[in-house]
Amino acid sequence: MTSCKRAQEFLDAKSISVENRVIANKEKIDSKAAWELLQSASLIRTGKGKKTNVWDPSTDTKEDILKDVVGPSGNLRAPAWRVGTEFIVGFNP
Repeated sequence: MTSCKRAQEFLDAKSISVENRVIANKEKIDSKAAWELLQSASLIRTGKGKKTNVWDPSTDTKEDILKDVVGPSGNLRAPAWRVGTEFIVGFNP
């Protein structure tokens, strides 16, 4: 089961709705565009399996953040959410 599907099941179980949805396999966000979105975030949380990280774009390096949020395809990993001024990339319940 993909992380996007698990994330959607988690949101559904918590009755959380998504205001704006972009389907990642139809609208790619490359690393440059990803950084444009993420650089203004107050915090970036990432999840890969059981591993989680918290990044602060004002103090952490662009390279370190992009290594964690961009997948092997060179695009922003999915699922990715913007919640207020924070971003969540990947899924870990």
